[in-house]
Amino acid sequence: MDASGSRQWSTPIGLIACGWVFAAAAALWWLLAEEAMDRLFIGILVLALAAVSAHGSICRPRLHADVEGITVRTLLGRQHWAWPAVTIRVRQDRRLGRTVRTLELDADPQLIVLTRLDLGTDPQDVADELRGLRR
Repeated sequence: MDASGSRQWSTPIGLIACGWVFAAAAALWWLLAEEAMDRLFIGILVLALAAVSAHGSICRPRLHADVEGITVRTLLGRQHWAWPAVTIRVRQDRRLGRTVRTLELDADPQLIVLTRLDLGTDPQDVADELRGLRR
């Protein structure tokens, strides 16, 4: 938390950088591919890696919170909600043999679901900090 009482969370920059490096490597691989079917599948890989990396780059910080409320950044811009309009929940599910936590911010009429990848840390820790800011 900074001096103004605000906090923000986003995908780790190292992970985004790795995504861009892999997208560039896949693009080079696409240039070197000789078969049309190989170029098709590698091209899809390049587009997927670039799209995920661009999303991570554009949507930084993904979540910002202060004493006034929360701001969530998406590809369409920022949306802000005051604390009275937000319900904070942490959901825990089993997926592929793992326990996965997600942070759910119910900002009527929207439900924002953020994962560890979106936040760069455990959603439970973020929820605890948000509850502290809310007071």
